[in-house]
Amino acid sequence: MEALPSGTVRNRVNPKPDTWRNWAGNVAARPARVVFPASVEELRDAVRQAAEDGLTVKAVGSGHSFTTAAATDGVLIRPDRLGGIRAIDPKAGTVTVEAGTRLKTMNVALAQQGLSLTNMGDIMEQTVAGATSTGTHGTGRASGAIAAQIRGLELVTADGSLLSCSARQNPDVFAAARVGLGALGVISAVTFAVEPLFLLSSQEEPMTFDTVTSTFDELHANNDHFEFYWFPHTDNCNTLRNNRTIGPYAPLGRLKAWFGDEFLSNNVFQALNSVCRTIPAAVPAVARITSQGLSARTYTDIPYKVFTTPRRVRMIEMEYAVPHEALLDTLRELKAMIERSDLRISFPVEVRTTPADDITLSTASERDSAYIAVHVYRGMPYRQYFAEAERIFVAHGGRPHWGKLHTRDAAHLTRAYRRFDEFRALRDRLDPGRRFTNGYLRRVLGD
Repeated sequence: MEALPSGTVRNRVNPKPDTWRNWAGNVAARPARVVFPASVEELRDAVRQAAEDGLTVKAVGSGHSFTTAAATDGVLIRPDRLGGIRAIDPKAGTVTVEAGTRLKTMNVALAQQGLSLTNMGDIMEQTVAGATSTGTHGTGRASGAIAAQIRGLELVTADGSLLSCSARQNPDVFAAARVGLGALGVISAVTFAVEPLFLLSSQEEPMTFDTVTSTFDELHANNDHFEFYWFPHTDNCNTLRNNRTIGPYAPLGRLKAWFGDEFLSNNVFQALNSVCRTIPAAVPAVARITSQGLSARTYTDIPYKVFTTPRRVRMIEMEYAVPHEALLDTLRELKAMIERSDLRISFPVEVRTTPADDITLSTASERDSAYIAVHVYRGMPYRQYFAEAERIFVAHGGRPHWGKLHTRDAAHLTRAYRRFDEFRALRDRLDPGRRFTNGYLRRVLGD
């Protein structure tokens, strides 16, 4: 065997991989082989080798998607070794990270340098490439999803070439690849816009459903980041208002944070959902107890400690983005559907918003959007609930979250996105042989 140059590490390959499963456990795949590239060159080699072997290629992050977006029977790229901070440039206001970097790793590193993303989702276990490719978002009156904060990216295309993209360099690819679904290539690095570290004042407060919906426009307009959760089978909601402040810095005490975010939100909630799975008739009573047990709290901390929380209770999720102006009608119709049905829903419904962006297949592409997410505890029936919810979402012009369960196909999506055919034409150019396809992409993109 030819000796490797000093310091070179071979592309780690598992030729007989075990079955891969996503975080929720509802998706499984058995790839022909799994590759763990430790450099961009190793990633390019993996794509070239797959082409020689006639195999498709899919990259997977932390597995937090509920769809089969990353499932493959070809080559599965695991970016575990392709992680870390490449460069932080405070003067330019950017950070460049390898694709497999966890959001948590990036957020901690930025905070140590006195920097932060402008907005985030509510968990940070995902890889940067996985989170952005599926359109992960938080909530914000004027600040968009994580992908809207991208200023550049590197993409390994079907022939193993490395393509650099930004608003100035390959702008057509940049417009699409920020939420690329893994259809255009494998992302190797991402550059995000960052800003000086700031403080957020967080206020959590219970409200009734009628109160939060009747004052929603005001709550949205008067807060930097507003979201709420409604508990089915009750009229109770929990609201979250996060706003920039000059301080003072007043984080939750360690015990109080553990009690609220770990003990109640994870341990107790897990136990209650296990009871509900065993005794479905108990769901309404448990929902009343859970929602009435909420109490108001306020604290001030750095952004990632406010935006994100630990989410350990496994569930299945569907989420749709509806036009902002359609939110309240959609939500009231969803509530009415649940109340007249025999459904038993133990998870709250989550409502968030983002402004319009310019990303080709972002769920907020060219329109201000509101998101409604429905969940069920893992192992509980969800098909009827999701089917009825999806019918309502679609009727109000909804677009499905790319990483969460839905049944939409290309025939629907081409009507939902003005630039859908633009994305497909770009895919034809970058991946004419469909090196990066799988069953999910064939359904949502049409071939």
